[in-house]
Amino acid sequence: MRNILLLALLFFVHQVNAQKWTENEFRRANTAANAHYLTNEEKNVVMYMNLIRIDGEKFYYTFLEDYINNYNAKVKQYRNYNELRIARNNSYYTSLLKHLKGLKNLPVFYPNDKLSALSRSHAQDLNRNNLETHESSNGDQFSKRLSKYFPNKAMSENIDFGFSNSLDIVCHLLLDCGVPSLGHRFNLLDQKYKLNTVGVSIQPHPSYSWCAVIDFVALAPTQIVEE
Repeated sequence: MRNILLLALLFFVHQVNAQKWTENEFRRANTAANAHYLTNEEKNVVMYMNLIRIDGEKFYYTFLEDYINNYNAKVKQYRNYNELRIARNNSYYTSLLKHLKGLKNLPVFYPNDKLSALSRSHAQDLNRNNLETHESSNGDQFSKRLSKYFPNKAMSENIDFGFSNSLDIVCHLLLDCGVPSLGHRFNLLDQKYKLNTVGVSIQPHPSYSWCAVIDFVALAPTQIVEE
């Protein structure tokens, strides 16, 4: 009963935080709405990444708060809760606010069917061969995989393990706990390389239950096809 009440409370908080965003902001963020080749969760990965770029600080105080509260509630059952939980003085949590403060109205990401097919192929390869790497089972790096279809373009790749929920995936990558380079975070916040096109795939994984592959490419504005 207590767990049911806790979940109900978390859902209510999530709804309240969602109401702090305008309909126009959700519409701008939802560039994958008509991407028939993506699942609903994959579409929402694109939407949450775009909400960060539309207003990073607001995302920090709304959806990221939802994620942290939900995550901490889930891991409370474990003996090493104090090690697992995301504390408010966590260095990755505090550094994130510095990166998101004042971040507003960056260009949003648009989904691409060919890029998503490449993301799906790699996620399925990771599942089939129980891997956790940007390198394919045949030894190809992600840049080689993507360059076949997107030659001479700036590109990058995020891979997340353990989550199938879109908000969990995006917030886990955004916090980037345990990754000193913050490479996943900087891909989401990219301005330097003009990354604007994404492929997304969420697939099962034998060791982590789930893996999500997100590929990024910088295309000229005329090359972006809105679905």
